[in-house]
Amino acid sequence: MSTPDDVSDVIVVGGGIVGAAIARALAATSLSVTLAEARQDIGDGTSKANTAILHTGFDATPGTLESRLVARGYEMLGEYAEQTGIALERTGAMLVAWTDEERDALPGLKDKAERNGYHRCEIVDVDEVYRRVPDLGPGALAGLTVPDESIICTWSTNLALATDAVRRGARLVRNARVTAVHTDADGTTLTTSAGELRGRWVINAAGLGADHLDKAFGHDRFTVTPRRGELLVFDKLSRPMVPCIVLAVPSSRGKGVLVSPTIYGNVMVGPTSENLKDRGATGTSEEGFDFLTTKGRALMPTLFEEEVTASYAGLRAAIDRDDYLIDVDESQHYLLVGGIRSTGLTAGMAIAEYVVGLLGEVGVDVTERTDLPDPVQVPNLGEAGVRPYQDAARIAADPEYGRIVCFCERVSAGEIRDTFTTPIPPADLSGLRRRTRVMNGRCQGFYCGAHTRELLAANDNGGDDE
Repeated sequence: MSTPDDVSDVIVVGGGIVGAAIARALAATSLSVTLAEARQDIGDGTSKANTAILHTGFDATPGTLESRLVARGYEMLGEYAEQTGIALERTGAMLVAWTDEERDALPGLKDKAERNGYHRCEIVDVDEVYRRVPDLGPGALAGLTVPDESIICTWSTNLALATDAVRRGARLVRNARVTAVHTDADGTTLTTSAGELRGRWVINAAGLGADHLDKAFGHDRFTVTPRRGELLVFDKLSRPMVPCIVLAVPSSRGKGVLVSPTIYGNVMVGPTSENLKDRGATGTSEEGFDFLTTKGRALMPTLFEEEVTASYAGLRAAIDRDDYLIDVDESQHYLLVGGIRSTGLTAGMAIAEYVVGLLGEVGVDVTERTDLPDPVQVPNLGEAGVRPYQDAARIAADPEYGRIVCFCERVSAGEIRDTFTTPIPPADLSGLRRRTRVMNGRCQGFYCGAHTRELLAANDNGGDDE
């Protein structure tokens, strides 16, 4: 825990993907960096529950900051995944038109993609649509291909970014919910549930809480509306039905739902889109289940003959504007990163690059150091790569990688053990699940839950990174 005398050059508030990416980028300079996360673990808010798609940015609004940063982030995160071992599959996507209105919209969507700098979309006829996705329901009229849309592990992305930040020298403080802000001529003191944190600059990447922190700095420029998105997860036996991401064509009725494979070998359907007032309302609903079942069954009837193994909901930090809100208050040494929504997964590293550039423009020395460690290597959580239980040489060297704890997801005792010796060990069961996939399978922890809790309790450090 810090004292008021411990002054960081920069405090980044929010340990989701965007905040972790910013902390990582700034920790590459000579600046001292503190990453403050309100929850017990990094990536435990908006970043943990999304559609996990690496977007090309083909459908972004041309000319916006979001469109530019999503396109840049797509390239940056793709390269970073190769360096770190983050699970990534280049599945491609197909927008399917089911009505005359949607079919007539395809040329405009292709043109929009090209105005965003993406030139690989192709309009295809109905025969080609069914050739590529045979299990689609009847009634499709045409499609638009997006060959470079991909699926990625959002959990590993957040963990890799935050771990690299720590390995570069950033200090991570968890359980540090900001309750008060005091700014003076020499910097800012944040009163948090983990004690006082003092910094010369504060970067607000607080997601769902970004507007509250912004108001604490004296601004009144936006309001976050938590937008709940519910999703259904289907058993791994359904994966062959969904060879690519299947998207709805945006129409006068909205964007609709998608059907997508996951890097874990499942299929998901969703999300819903419901504006709420409660910023903690991540529970699923009967209405959401009915909506997804009705819409999804029309898209792919045979999929709904398979088992739904899980459902979950995430909250997106929607604001009352159609672009990111990234702005510098030089007088207070304060920088806002707000309104990022679901594209933050793709754009996070580019947002960090942009933020570093803004700080450089106002005189902060952001020269990159030459002594940076190599990028962290994260465990492969994807079905497309080799998992430890499949690696005979690894098991021969350490039999714990062959001792299965979670049979649904084939998670070994060795993988669970390893999480507790990393720079950012799990602080709770949810964090352990995100690092290993344990308890995420068909039985949802019925078989392995008790043993997993014992392993967590035996290694509990309370999330104390100080």
